[in-house]
Order: sequence, then C-alpha cells, then structure tokens
Amino acid sequence: MIMGSIIILIFVIGYAAIAFEHKINLNKAASALITGVLCWVVYISFMPDKHLINEQLTEHLGELSGVLFFLLSAMTIVELIDSHDGFDVITERITQKNKKSLIWIVGFITFFMSAVLDNLTTTIVLISLLRKLIKNDEDRLYFVGIVVIAANAGGAWSPIGDVTTTMLWIGGQISAFTIVTKLILPSLFCLIVPLIIVSFKMKGKVERNESRKSNKNSSLTRAHQKIVLFSGIAVLVSVPVFKTFTHLPPYMGILLGLGVIWIITEILHGSKDDEEKRHLTVVSALRKIDTSTILFFLGILIAISALQSAGMLTNLAHFMTASIGNESIIVILIGLLSSIIDNVPLVAAAQGMYDLVQYPQDHYFWEFLAYCAGTGGSALIIGSAAGVAAMGMEKINFFWYLKKISWLALIGFFSGAFVYIIQDIIIH
Repeated sequence: MIMGSIIILIFVIGYAAIAFEHKINLNKAASALITGVLCWVVYISFMPDKHLINEQLTEHLGELSGVLFFLLSAMTIVELIDSHDGFDVITERITQKNKKSLIWIVGFITFFMSAVLDNLTTTIVLISLLRKLIKNDEDRLYFVGIVVIAANAGGAWSPIGDVTTTMLWIGGQISAFTIVTKLILPSLFCLIVPLIIVSFKMKGKVERNESRKSNKNSSLTRAHQKIVLFSGIAVLVSVPVFKTFTHLPPYMGILLGLGVIWIITEILHGSKDDEEKRHLTVVSALRKIDTSTILFFLGILIAISALQSAGMLTNLAHFMTASIGNESIIVILIGLLSSIIDNVPLVAAAQGMYDLVQYPQDHYFWEFLAYCAGTGGSALIIGSAAGVAAMGMEKINFFWYLKKISWLALIGFFSGAFVYIIQDIIIH
C-alpha cells in the first residue's frame, strides 16, 4: 500500500512537471526520465526479489525499445525526405489555401493514411507537410491538433492503424474484417464532428511557406526529390506488410527500410563532394531529429511500465469491474484513462482480465474497447503516441492543447461512442 502510494505520488508530480513545462522552465524530457526512473527505484526498494524486478524491467525495455527505434527510424526517414524537398512534390498539388477547406482535406488525408500506416508515422509525415503548407505558427498548431484527432480516429478502425487495435487483433479478440466494418463509421464521426465545429471557427486563408533554399543546390534534381519521397513512402507503407509476412515487430521492418533508403541516397549522391551532399545524407538527418522527443517517450513509457509491473493498472481494472459493472461505461472510462495512462498497458490489463470464454471474438466489449482505447488518448496531448510526437516536433504547450483541442477531441470521442452503441443496437 505504501509502495503504491509513493509511486502514484511520483507519477502525479512528474505528470504535473510535464504539464507545467513552460511555467517551471524544465524540459519535459528531463521530467519524464526522472519520473520513470524514480518509479522503478521505489518499486524495487519495496520488493524482496531484486532479480525478478530487474527481469521485469528488461522485459519492458525490450518492448519499449521497439517503439523508440520505430520512432527514431520514422523521424529520420521523414527528415531525409524533407532535406530533399520531397514533400514539395505533394504540397505543390495541394493548392487549397482556404482554411475551412484545407482542414477538411488534411483531416481526411490523415484519417485514411493512419489506417494504412499507423497513427504515429502518419502524424510525423503530416506535421512535416503542414510545415510546408502553413507559415503562421498558431494556424499550424491548430491543424496539428486536428491531425492528432484524425490520426487516432483513423488508427482505431484498422487492425494495423493503432498498437492497441493490433494487440486485440493478434490476441484473437477481434477479426480484421469485422473491426473495419464495425468501427469505420464511429471513427468517422469521431473526426467529422470536430471538423464541423472547427469549420465555423475557421476564417480566411493560410499563408504558404516558401520552399527552403538552404537545401537546394544545382545537383538536387526533381528526379532525386521523387526517388527519395516515393522510397520513403514505400518503406512506411511496407512496414505492416513486413510484419504480416515475417511475424517480426514493426521496428524491424522500418529499420530494414531505413537501411535501404540509406543505400539509395548514397548511390544518388556518392559521386558528389562532402560539402555538396552534407545536407542530403542519413547522417545529417539523424543529427536534425529531435532526440529529446525520443527521451521523453522513453521516460513516460518507463513510468507507465512501473505502474503496470506493480499491478496498479490491473487493480484499477478489477475495481472498475466490481464498482461499475456496466460494460459500456467501463470501456468509455478506459478510453478516457488512456489520455492519462498509456492505452497499451490498459488494453493489456483488459485482455488479462477478460477471456474469450466470457467475451468471444468480435464481442461488443472488444470492438468498443478498440474504439475507445484508440481515440480516447486524443483528449490530452500526452495521451497518445501521435500526441507525444506532435508535442515534441511542434513544441506544443500542454495547456494550449487542453484549451484549444481537448474539448474538440472529447466531443468527437463521445460522438463516435454514441454512434457505435446505436449501431450495435440496430444491428442486433
């Protein structure tokens, strides 16, 4: 009891430090790392079997490293495309400058791309595109907020779009065809309702960013732009395919892809002198990516894993079942909790609590859990992988997101939940 209270206190203080990052002038990565390590220090201090705790930590770190290496590789590939001005090939074709029309275009591109790739990769790609499309910082941040909502909504209805949906798919709780047909409509409403509200607030046109001249040189041709762009997109799209055929985790696929793109860029620029190709190499891209975002991810995930190992998340799930009982309310609460506590351990706890005898494959409970766990994290900027990536890349303030975007995300979340419940009543 004492151990649990101390861990929760550390987590709450760390969470507050992240939220008040700009008030206390302390980088959120530092707060997250300290929080994560201290949670494990308290946990191991109260446990007699130190060897077992170290084994648990090693097991969690193995899982976490997959997320971190995936993030590192995806950010490097996107940065490499950007250094070759590859996104110009796309942004030149998006001629719409009206804010109302553009936010719908960006929202739907994100929604469907997230289902094919995943919400984290899609967010990284779309933020890079928005940097080209929108010059004004405040306007761009608003669009980024919609991207987070759209990416999480798009990932929820696809078995490969969100890690929690993938977990339920691999675990046998849901089937691919059923999850697509049952959740695409609720997920659409999760995006469309916020877009309708935003449309009434959006006025005027966006100011486009001019293509950066610093990366341009006489040797960077249009062919180079297209080769790197389409190679990068091909790698990102092929990751789910790689996972399906090899049964290896996604980070292995994207690491393979990064190696392939590395070779392609070396071939393209191999004959140039060092100064000429300095901005066009993978080494240069690795230097440019925001490493503090990756460390922030690490700290948050380590802290969550301590809560999971100490059994607190499982206890929370048991408490909700005993005190609430209603399936829909429990699942909605799990979705809302996923904006504070990572949705992966929450879904893992639910998988451990409820078996396929109690809730067979494609049961209402599992489908609704996939929707709520996938979209509930949009309510807070640090509630999803997409949000954390956006926070790191665009330096989004926690309270700015809370004020401007969270209420939209919650309206979308409850709209989609309502649609799913009504849809299930009609079908049955």
